[in-house]
Amino acid sequence: MKIGIPKEIENGETRVAVIPAMISGLINDGHEVHIETGAGETASFSDADYEKKGAKIEKNVEELYQNAEIAIKFQAPQMNEAVGKHEIDLLREGAMLLCSLPPATHETLIPKLRQHKTSCFAMEYIPRITKAQSMDVLSSMSTVAGYKAVLMAANQLGKFFPLLMTAAGTIPPATAFILGAGVAGLQAIATAKRLGAKVEAFDPRPVVKEQVESLGGHFVEMTMPEDAETQGGYAKQLSDEFLQKEREAIAARLPKVDALITTAQIFGKESPLLVTEEMVKLMQPGSVIIDLAAAEGGNCELTKANETIEKHGVTIIGAVNIARLIPVHASQMHSKNITTLLKHLLQNESLDFGDEITKGACITHEGEIINEMVKQNFS
Repeated sequence: MKIGIPKEIENGETRVAVIPAMISGLINDGHEVHIETGAGETASFSDADYEKKGAKIEKNVEELYQNAEIAIKFQAPQMNEAVGKHEIDLLREGAMLLCSLPPATHETLIPKLRQHKTSCFAMEYIPRITKAQSMDVLSSMSTVAGYKAVLMAANQLGKFFPLLMTAAGTIPPATAFILGAGVAGLQAIATAKRLGAKVEAFDPRPVVKEQVESLGGHFVEMTMPEDAETQGGYAKQLSDEFLQKEREAIAARLPKVDALITTAQIFGKESPLLVTEEMVKLMQPGSVIIDLAAAEGGNCELTKANETIEKHGVTIIGAVNIARLIPVHASQMHSKNITTLLKHLLQNESLDFGDEITKGACITHEGEIINEMVKQNFS
């Protein structure tokens, strides 16, 4: 089949959906790969790199979309101002599209996808099961974000992270406090520990205590509910009463915290408020908060998405989609995820909607909404 990989047009996006190293695998599977000129430049991949692997460079993005039976993107489709058309309108009718499709984009994009009879597969909706681990782009990007968040905190903090024994005296290690021990949180714990910080972590799921401690972090405990996560592995939205207990446990640690990294998110919903303005006041002057939940409202009451502010002597960074700040490896991980999904989808002569992965990841097909979770929002 003919595969088209366009250049990402979202403002500030540096990643590319598929890197050159993955092109030969697609070609060996019998596909013809076309990629828009300059698609990989911001991730340090040249057109020549793609050509060496057998891809054909396409200068005209409209022709790229029209000729593609399968289009592969990183971000959700949007208006392409350069040609004055929406990316969905550029697609040929009935084409397959693999991309991101966050819940916030559904109201606008799903009607267009249905109109074009696009078979759209959204990376966020791949079931979180063992069989699909190699396709899990949420985990991949969370890994990148958790790592980068710690580097941002270390860069902003006016202190060393590690313990230093110097002729000028002993300098104690900084204390990093990680809220949420999902993929991003665990990567943040590991990275902060590698940098020499004293690391503490909090999560409402007691099952992650062993994971936190295996990475060298201290797990902050409190009375936990038994059903803090869904069967799909996502965190559940908990009661206001329990959130208040969480805040009390967190607040008790804040006076000694230098770097607070918040990662608590609930898929498709607003992020839980874990750190109020009064709690920020408990932190030492010069401390820093990196809020990885900023795009969904933030875990900190003072967070402003895509902004860095200072309040009560504390710097608060509303980190949105910071995986794009490490475009080489973020693109590499995404490439593996999305090409593995494509190979899975095409293993039979036709799409198998009896398969858990295929049905879960598919948002629209032949004008109909397939994903049950999404379908409920359009009933």
